Amino acid sequence: MYVITGVTGKLGRAAVEDLLTRVPATEVAVVARDPQKASGLAERGVDVRKGDYEDPASLLTAFAGADVLLFVSSPDVTPGARPRQHGNVIDAAVAAGVGRIVYTSAISADSAAAGFLADHTVTEKLLADSGLPHTRLRNTFYMELVVNPGLRAAVDAGELRAADNGAAVNLATIADLGVAASAVVTGDGHAGAAYELRGPVWTLADLAGTLSEVSGKDVAYRPVPVEELGEAGFVHQLIASGLFSEPADDLEKLIGRAPTGLREAVEAALRD
Repeated sequence: MYVITGVTGKLGRAAVEDLLTRVPATEVAVVARDPQKASGLAERGVDVRKGDYEDPASLLTAFAGADVLLFVSSPDVTPGARPRQHGNVIDAAVAAGVGRIVYTSAISADSAAAGFLADHTVTEKLLADSGLPHTRLRNTFYMELVVNPGLRAAVDAGELRAADNGAAVNLATIADLGVAASAVVTGDGHAGAAYELRGPVWTLADLAGTLSEVSGKDVAYRPVPVEELGEAGFVHQLIASGLFSEPADDLEKLIGRAPTGLREAVEAALRD
């Protein structure tokens, strides 16, 4: 039995949708805080179970019979929340006799010393200490954070404002990361592995050029102070730090094809 958490979120849903192309629905169970939000999966023959990362008893029941558990990390980045919640998940998996855990970790989890990325470092240590066979999927950030329909505003303005310091990014689409998770869940030989899941490398200047090509309108790349970018400034600061600058080919190997590239992503964003 394959048990998947986080199915009402984007990554968990992408993973379960791909999983259902690989195995019968009768071999899949999904866990949601509100099972009603996953009722569509129940209608397709998937076992929908109630489970809350803050409720260890519910997790013990939800993980019953799991040969492999896809453990999608909590979206709650409140300091202290994820280590507590993730500890609950891992303890319940041990108690339920789960065969293997596949954990959606994050880029730099092997070295993050502070901040929300360090929650993944803590979780990876909890997994190691648990004694359960496990696989770590160190996901880069979603390409959709940067390449999305909001880019129409840049096309209309004729400029893409950025505070990225010219640093490269290796972002990947949610769909590609979901396929990779599904492949690891159903595949053999992944226990003990840590995969660096990153997309093709490009820059925001490349993004401006691609916007120009796809839209047919000139879009200039314009560096600005990060303060001018509002909420988007946080992601630009991370880009400027070089967090996303290193390439890796694990994602391509797991999904069996080249990850979604910049032009394809831009075309989809402007089409939506």
